[in-house]
Amino acid sequence: MRLNHEKGELSERKKLILKAIIDAHIANGEPVGSKFLTQNQQIACSSATIRNEMAELEEYGYLEQPHTSAGRIPSELGYRFYVDWLIDRYNLTQNEINELQRNLRQKQTELDAIMQTAASLASKLTNYTALAIKPRQARITVQRYELMRLDDYTAVLIMVIGSIVKTKYIRSNRPIPIEATIRLAGVLNSRATNITAAEITLPLMMEMERMMGEYDYLVTPVVKAVCEIISGFDGGEIRFEGINRLLSYPEFYDMDRLREMLALFEKKEALLKVLSEDAPPNDRVQVLIGRENLVKVMDNSTLVFKAIVDHGRTVGAIGIIGPTRMDYKRVIATIDSLSRGVSEALDRPKDHEE
Repeated sequence: MRLNHEKGELSERKKLILKAIIDAHIANGEPVGSKFLTQNQQIACSSATIRNEMAELEEYGYLEQPHTSAGRIPSELGYRFYVDWLIDRYNLTQNEINELQRNLRQKQTELDAIMQTAASLASKLTNYTALAIKPRQARITVQRYELMRLDDYTAVLIMVIGSIVKTKYIRSNRPIPIEATIRLAGVLNSRATNITAAEITLPLMMEMERMMGEYDYLVTPVVKAVCEIISGFDGGEIRFEGINRLLSYPEFYDMDRLREMLALFEKKEALLKVLSEDAPPNDRVQVLIGRENLVKVMDNSTLVFKAIVDHGRTVGAIGIIGPTRMDYKRVIATIDSLSRGVSEALDRPKDHEE
């Protein structure tokens, strides 16, 4: 029997027992028995009553019994109910908050640096592996082009992509007059701005060559450079901090499973796909428990992450990977505070200092 996952589906006593079991299992990693729960002053009932309630929670799918006559451990469904309905709010200490703010202020001018700092802090504060994520972007376009002649056969192409400026050297086996660079910049700005690499078609290139007249030989190498730069932007990126912390938890003692997890970190592709598709630009911490993760090797792990938003646009995410027996209160509070701190640092004027 498995009930629908709703707040009202369990009695208050069952909720207290489930919460106590999960809190204890997170703390010590061992199955929890009825004798231990009778010491909990909030659960005012006999050992026999607790055993009956635990049996029903197991029947509903919230608990599992790893060994006969042993205590219970939470299931994925149990963890999900705990995260959604039972978890207490964790308040960071003032020292933790001060450390977050101090480190984020020091790095506020660069997105990459501030994300890496946030991931490092997340790993340090939670003792789990942390991630700094740049999600895939579905539509990468150039907002403005400039072309500057360096010598008779070399020019540098300058492209403004969002808030980023990229440059690319263009070399030609035919002379590049100053007039040609001025004309080509105008053609690119009138025909190739705010479109993706896939939208730069052969008919469009032919039109640009016609507009360039005697300098049409520059269109192909310049468009090739543009497409290379745009294509390099949409792959996404993940950086990890504290991978060695996985070894602190029995769940990762199995060497085959550990190797699979490390291979996932190395390749990144499957994990990046999950993060890019599941990271909505909202104000919620996302928690994927066990098999809720689409990546099979993470079926005994939890991924917690939250989007970093800059002026309404998702520019990345900060996350934590650890065992399903995770200190959810601390992790969720840390990720929530860090992501808000990063967003505030990005929004703060760059010459602002306290």
